[in-house]
Amino acid sequence: MKTDSLRRMKLLLILLLLTSALAACVQKSSNEGETTTEDGKVIINIGRSVGSNPKLPEGDTFEDNAYTRAAEEQLDIDIRNAFEAEGADYDRQVALAISSGDLPDMMIVSREELKDLVDNDLIEDLTDVYEDNASDYIKETYASYDNRPLEDATFDGSLMAIPGTESLAAPQMTWIREDWLEELDLSIDEDGDRLITLDELEEVAKTFIEKDPGDSGNPVGIPFENYLNAGDYGSFTMNSIAAVFEGQPKRYLIEDDGSITYGSTSEGTKQALELMNNWFEEGIIDPQFGTRSFDDIMALLTNGQTGIATGPWHIPDWGLSNVREMDNNARFAAYVLADDEGRVNVPEQKTTGGSFIVVRKGYEHPEKAVQMLNFFYDDIENTTEEDMESTFPEVAEYLEQGVDDSTKPFNIVVLPMQTYLEDYQDVQAVLNEEMAVEEITNSQVRQKLKGIEEYIENPEDTSTGNWSSYHSRIVGWGLMNKVTEEDRFNWAEAAYVVNTPTMEQKGANLIKLEEEDFIKIITGAEPIDYFDTFVDKWNNQGGKEILEEIEEELAQQE
Repeated sequence: MKTDSLRRMKLLLILLLLTSALAACVQKSSNEGETTTEDGKVIINIGRSVGSNPKLPEGDTFEDNAYTRAAEEQLDIDIRNAFEAEGADYDRQVALAISSGDLPDMMIVSREELKDLVDNDLIEDLTDVYEDNASDYIKETYASYDNRPLEDATFDGSLMAIPGTESLAAPQMTWIREDWLEELDLSIDEDGDRLITLDELEEVAKTFIEKDPGDSGNPVGIPFENYLNAGDYGSFTMNSIAAVFEGQPKRYLIEDDGSITYGSTSEGTKQALELMNNWFEEGIIDPQFGTRSFDDIMALLTNGQTGIATGPWHIPDWGLSNVREMDNNARFAAYVLADDEGRVNVPEQKTTGGSFIVVRKGYEHPEKAVQMLNFFYDDIENTTEEDMESTFPEVAEYLEQGVDDSTKPFNIVVLPMQTYLEDYQDVQAVLNEEMAVEEITNSQVRQKLKGIEEYIENPEDTSTGNWSSYHSRIVGWGLMNKVTEEDRFNWAEAAYVVNTPTMEQKGANLIKLEEEDFIKIITGAEPIDYFDTFVDKWNNQGGKEILEEIEEELAQQE
């Protein structure tokens, strides 16, 4: 798995080679220019980003399902897929649309793509559309971030897209097989604060390798992806280890004197690489590190070869749940690595999830984009359980069945900044009988709560879906809430820019340089002092120019 920025930088270079292949796998719209149906409904041709495991009921599709049918009825629209693709295929299809200038009426794009669209005058100005149509709740949602998401989508004073959001999701967590800890009578986190040290993590990994509690015959310590860091709270990265040393890989940071630095070139990151090199030589890190794919690492967990994974609060929903499918006794505990002072060092979060809804220039009904935003992230999200079942019965069934959110017309997230912490507190209040479930306004949280209660009542025999809900919402959210309440976070000030000229020209090569050199250092192909050589190369091959460009852009923003 590569970072979004690297993947997108490569797209235009390979676009022509892939166009013919995409034609066979991308669903095209049947629309041939009409703007309304015979009965007067507004046609919206959407570029649709789909998920790999939507869990759609038989007969439903991404274009025709409970969410699209509800939106069409409520908003008097007819949603059609101009194209439909997943992951990198979607990115390529967006790049093709931009390069040709043949855009669907609406689609989701990245920051870099948004800038290209603005520069080429291909999308609608949504300033008045948003102001006139956005609900009070949606406006309050963006206000919870001090309206920074809207600023990210604003160019020369004009709102050019509807931004997604990125609710508080820190920190990257260390997920450890709790059933194995109990089986081996291995005690960590003696004070129960859910903070652990690097020494404790090392002890767990060594013991799991020695004792092989998964009976795999080939136990592995801690697996890491070969890209090592993703600039976010992703899975199987070194981010939480580097954070112990106040290193923040792949983050541009604002220092106290106002200068910009790159976290991957910091002394803290060097210390983290030195530790990881020691761990690799001792066999604590997966000996095949650098060659395993994401799927390979998932197989290690599923096969019982490892019981340690670094990842976000929601990794039980889509990753660790595979372990439970194979082993009904599997349970995970979540911890966070802290420094010597008991601090959890994290960079400030981006205010958007890096996704933006754009509307084609000249489309006659841009207000429909905002109305759909209201519908999915206000009306449905805040519908009571009773009203949901009576007003949107099909959607209620989807929530009951755990149908994936990617089945909504826009695969984007728009949630208040503190939503996960507030949802966790609501769930706990219901579990403690301090609040009635009907008082929870978020329909998805209500549904997850039912699964959590079923898991608590019968953890061994409950479904994997209920297992996942408990681990992500109680264990994961609970850890976030605890670290927040105890004021353990030490936030590093991050610098956010859309892009710079040198990033566009040299960013992909710099990322490749970083990934290759970090692998060399960890595996011992190069000594730790080679890190200084990497820093020099990074600066000389464009990194220094990027830092200067970021400083200039931030100065202009001020």
